[in-house]
Amino acid sequence: MKRLLLFLGCVFIIQFSINAQSIISGTITDKTQMGIPGVSILEKGTTNGTITNFEGNFQLQVTNSESTIIISYLGYVTQELKVGTSKKFNVQLEEDLKALEEVVVIGYGEVEKSDVTGSVSTLGEKEFIQGVTTNPQDLLIGKIAGVNITRNGGAPGSGSTIRIRGGSSLGGATNDPLIVIDGFPVDDGAVAGLSNPLSTLNPNDIESFSVLKDASATAIYGSRASNGVILITTKKANSSQMKVNFDNIVSLSTPTKFVNTLSGDEYRNLITDLHSNGFSGIDERAIRKLGAENTNWQDEIFNNAVSYTTNLSVSGKLKNVPYRVSYGFNDENGILKTTNSNRHTLSLNLNPTFLKDHLSVNINAKGTTANTNFGETAAIDNAIRFDPTQPVYANSDKYRGYFAYTQDVLEDGSIDPNGAPNTFVSNPVAMLDLTDNRAKVNRFVGNAQIDYKFHFLEDLHANLNLGIDRTNTVGHNNVLPGASWTMGNNVAGDEGGTRSNYTTDTESTLLEFFLNYKKSLGKHSIDLIGGYSWQRWLRVGNNYSRNYNENLVYNDNDWANENFLISFYGRMIYSFDKRYVLTATLRNDGSSRFAKGNQWGLFPSLAFAWNLHNESFLANADQLSNLKLRLGYGITGQQGLNVGDPYYPAIPNYRRSIEGAYYQFGDNYYHTLRPSAYDSNLKWEETTTYNIGLDFGFWDDKLSGSLEGYSRTTNDLLNRIPIADGSNFSNYLVTNVGSMEIRGIEFSLTGRVISKKDFTWSVGGNITYNQREITKLNKVNDPNSLGVPTGAIGGQGNLIQIHSVGHAPNSFFVYQQIYDSNGQPIEGLYVNKSGENGEVISNEFNKYRFGNPNPDVLIGINTRLNYKKFDFSMSGRLSLGNYVYNNGLASNSLSSLYYQTANGYFSNIRPEALDIGFINPQYWSDIYVQDASFFRMDNISMGYTFDKLFSNKLSGRASLTVNNAFVITNYEGVDPEVGNGIDGSVYPIPRIYQFGLNLNF
Repeated sequence: MKRLLLFLGCVFIIQFSINAQSIISGTITDKTQMGIPGVSILEKGTTNGTITNFEGNFQLQVTNSESTIIISYLGYVTQELKVGTSKKFNVQLEEDLKALEEVVVIGYGEVEKSDVTGSVSTLGEKEFIQGVTTNPQDLLIGKIAGVNITRNGGAPGSGSTIRIRGGSSLGGATNDPLIVIDGFPVDDGAVAGLSNPLSTLNPNDIESFSVLKDASATAIYGSRASNGVILITTKKANSSQMKVNFDNIVSLSTPTKFVNTLSGDEYRNLITDLHSNGFSGIDERAIRKLGAENTNWQDEIFNNAVSYTTNLSVSGKLKNVPYRVSYGFNDENGILKTTNSNRHTLSLNLNPTFLKDHLSVNINAKGTTANTNFGETAAIDNAIRFDPTQPVYANSDKYRGYFAYTQDVLEDGSIDPNGAPNTFVSNPVAMLDLTDNRAKVNRFVGNAQIDYKFHFLEDLHANLNLGIDRTNTVGHNNVLPGASWTMGNNVAGDEGGTRSNYTTDTESTLLEFFLNYKKSLGKHSIDLIGGYSWQRWLRVGNNYSRNYNENLVYNDNDWANENFLISFYGRMIYSFDKRYVLTATLRNDGSSRFAKGNQWGLFPSLAFAWNLHNESFLANADQLSNLKLRLGYGITGQQGLNVGDPYYPAIPNYRRSIEGAYYQFGDNYYHTLRPSAYDSNLKWEETTTYNIGLDFGFWDDKLSGSLEGYSRTTNDLLNRIPIADGSNFSNYLVTNVGSMEIRGIEFSLTGRVISKKDFTWSVGGNITYNQREITKLNKVNDPNSLGVPTGAIGGQGNLIQIHSVGHAPNSFFVYQQIYDSNGQPIEGLYVNKSGENGEVISNEFNKYRFGNPNPDVLIGINTRLNYKKFDFSMSGRLSLGNYVYNNGLASNSLSSLYYQTANGYFSNIRPEALDIGFINPQYWSDIYVQDASFFRMDNISMGYTFDKLFSNKLSGRASLTVNNAFVITNYEGVDPEVGNGIDGSVYPIPRIYQFGLNLNF
């Protein structure tokens, strides 16, 4: 009986214990409702735990209902949940934004944010401008202090001018930053057939940007880093479960503003009134050429345009190989008729690991096919100027039925539609319809990064990076027979028309190898890098132009060039106790662009950071989450010559003369070889930078930002200077001459104003102040030298800007206008600044420097609100102190109403020119240099996110976006944002309305 009772008691105790335990299960998902594999679920206070399977599911037996489970996964906020009576736990993890920001991409690796010593700004996918973009650089606009991005017009696929801290060079070298995509440097020149080389990269594939601004951050790239570095990291597989993302966007582009010109009726009244008042040049014979129409030529060449964008990406894991593959299609139609760009992109990323994670391979491959119809942008200027009294089409079969000004008149004095063409003025609609200007570009960028962690020393890594960037361009620019502007010139032939073809093949190959050693011992940590880099660029092409019938050849030119860059580099990052960080960098570059003796340049940097918030004397500052002081010094170089002829400015070379330029020997004609100007002493341009920065954060970084101050000095500027006639060379020489100083302040601030479960609101902004000053310009100090003129405005030798010592580059160089008592400008009368006698001043010493195209202050603002499943965001920019020369207005005057050339033709005028009242052009009057400060609202977006659509596995977002929403400015032209400061006939930037649908499966 005792044994039986003992047995029954044990059974009861065991059964009670089993019943006391609980078996729980559930699914762990991310914000897209996709299951997350590998999530840790641990019973708190024990070693009892499990991980989620491939679909994010788990099952765990816990002690009892009083148990607490801890759910954790790298990059997500850890959650603790009490079991209670629940048996099923479906948990959605939130991304840990602070943890995600801890690692910052820098040159040749990553570092913890606390170890960053240089001026580095990062921008992740969450901070990108909402709405679709066709160009990667648009994602950065207004987001980062010190980065100024100016659109180069509104044509489909058009690029932008990127300037980091103003640029450190003048006309002889590029001011563009180095761009590195997944470890592959893709700088060194434009791509023929593309307005924007970066357009071959699908913005939908980009995960993050890192912008390196000061020398301590950029010096690891040495000779190409004077103008900053932009590191682009593309997306990779981040889950073993297959994920599908689909974007579809429909866009409507509309013109925002036209140049103000006279209507046909207004123009006829003006001309007849001037004729009645005896205005010189407009006689009765000219009056009879006026038409009877009211043609708005800008309306005729511009229209609304619908565009489409589709992106599809699939990521996951296949037989232990993480992958991401994406396809993008963009069909962008321009508001200028006949302009279009369509692009197909295909991207593949594989990042498998081998040898128990000791060997990792990261393969990136990006292929692009881009087809662009450039149209004929010269039609824009012609539409502004063309006679508004004339029709689009004429009652004639000649000139393919389009109206054309001719040199012949009928008996009544009107224009003979069948007469010989006036080639000085062209029908803008005909220019668009009869021009076939297209290019097809195929581009492949791929690299493989192989990283090996040594078995016997796991702190040591060896990294090999092999890459290639290959581009093929085939383009043509043809004008059909019958085009009036190609006829009657004894070159194209009686029927007119021209043909022009070009091909370009470029190839950039890269080999890099470096060793990386990382070790932490107690409070000490060290990160060492030592490496070698070899990169080669090869370009070959052909230009072939002739008349349409192909019996007259204008040009048939084959060309080729190449250059090499070989580098050795090293970097040390030493950290002590998470408080003090020291970074030292050294790079030695050798460039084939310079002659022997000047090919190698040594570029060092040194930086220090002090994490003050980790100091004991701030231990009780609970509100302070981050406070870091940074100091940096470094030297970077420049070998990116901004010249095409000659390509090798440091060595003697010869070029064959173009077709038609022959030397006669007897009855035979031969090409000549012509020497190009060169400087055998040409060497590196060097920029020395000092930087001081303060990073701060309060209340767990709910308010965070940074304050930067910098000073940069560029010596041995690569500059194009005029040389004396008779030297048997061209008129300009690329040489080292002069120096320039740049000073600036940058301030960034981000605030999470509201952080609640159903309502969040964040606000961000940045301010940049930048001043550039030329301190030396000539090899010999000449106090009488005004400087180097630049900035062509049309006509032979007409230059409106100047580089001068003591002033900003590209300052406008003009006469100071004198006005009468009524405030009207007096034609030809300017302030006498040279002290010479006489009222009409016309020599260069009476000009003065008045403004420049670069803004003094740039301010970027952005905000984002989320309420439950709705979101709203805006981003905009304020530019202060940038000036623009209104070239279109300057070329308008009363004398330009009627041109006597080729039997005469009329040209429209702007009402602003009538208000000024000049009879003859006064190109150098400062009345045309206008303050172009502006505020542009770049983007407004509204969206709705749905978690479940038809099933738990389908989620997405619907959005409505307006790009280029509005501009506030006093500038009189179409758009105040002009890169070089000279406003001619620029393709206007449209306003774009977009409806997008994003789906995740």
